[in-house]
Amino acid sequence: MSGPQTIDLNFQDVPGVIAAHVLDTGDGLAIVDVGPGSTLPALEAGLAEMGASLSDVRHVLLTHIHLDHAGAAGTLLDRVPRARAYVHERGAAHLSRPERLLASASQIYGDQMERLWGEMRPIDPDRLKVLEGGETLKIGQAEVLPLYTPGHAVHHLAYHVGDDLFVGDVGGVRLDPRQTPRAPTPPPDINLPAWRESIAALRGVDARTLYLAHFGHHPQEAAHWDRLLTTLEQDADLVRGGLEAGEPLEAITERYTAELLGGLRQEAPELPERYEFACPPWMSVQGLVRYWQRATARGTEARSQG
Repeated sequence: MSGPQTIDLNFQDVPGVIAAHVLDTGDGLAIVDVGPGSTLPALEAGLAEMGASLSDVRHVLLTHIHLDHAGAAGTLLDRVPRARAYVHERGAAHLSRPERLLASASQIYGDQMERLWGEMRPIDPDRLKVLEGGETLKIGQAEVLPLYTPGHAVHHLAYHVGDDLFVGDVGGVRLDPRQTPRAPTPPPDINLPAWRESIAALRGVDARTLYLAHFGHHPQEAAHWDRLLTTLEQDADLVRGGLEAGEPLEAITERYTAELLGGLRQEAPELPERYEFACPPWMSVQGLVRYWQRATARGTEARSQG
């Protein structure tokens, strides 16, 4: 394996929505974001195409603990006793005791939980490498630098490995090279100032390639970050304006969705349907609404400080 390999997890039989990225460390394989439990068979199939298997995995590098990124981690570790998972310190407890995380997700997905996400098993704390961000990890022959990158989630990490930068969700959703990167903003942790700071830090990393969970790899260049920052601000301003005008949530969501999908359609006709599957617009609106309501409650001057 000459460089990172991307496995399409074919979430709900839709290609190009959720990816796992695989590295050969010299001490077994490392996987950045293993995806949900429901796609573990696709992960196994992808490894088999590379001439590998789950038993070759030694390191599970999690950018954050959301189900579409980390849901399969506990099952994988149960099946591969020599593997361990890496996670930010603010997410570790949820991997060891996922009941609250699953209960919160169940409020959103209801009886679709099993179909969408599958099983999420707890992880023995002794098998977690808990990170702050800023450490240097020596994993086999690979030097891995975890970077604390909140904004999308308070426990979000990116991983810098040589020429490669694995950015989870803080690097946006970009399903096609033609697509303008868009920020996924679901509840509960959206923090606009923190996201801006994370973008500023990541755009300065000396790497050639960005690896996104949604989806694939793209050049590490200023244009990616500039466009992501622009759309993040546009989305946030749209929601903020609707709240200030006293519009109901349904109206804000309808306008947000129309503008988002209209822009995507201009970039590539097939993008809107895939994007809605990868990042439901209504959920992004809810996250931004929560952010602005909390900012107002704190008395924050929203436009200057987020």
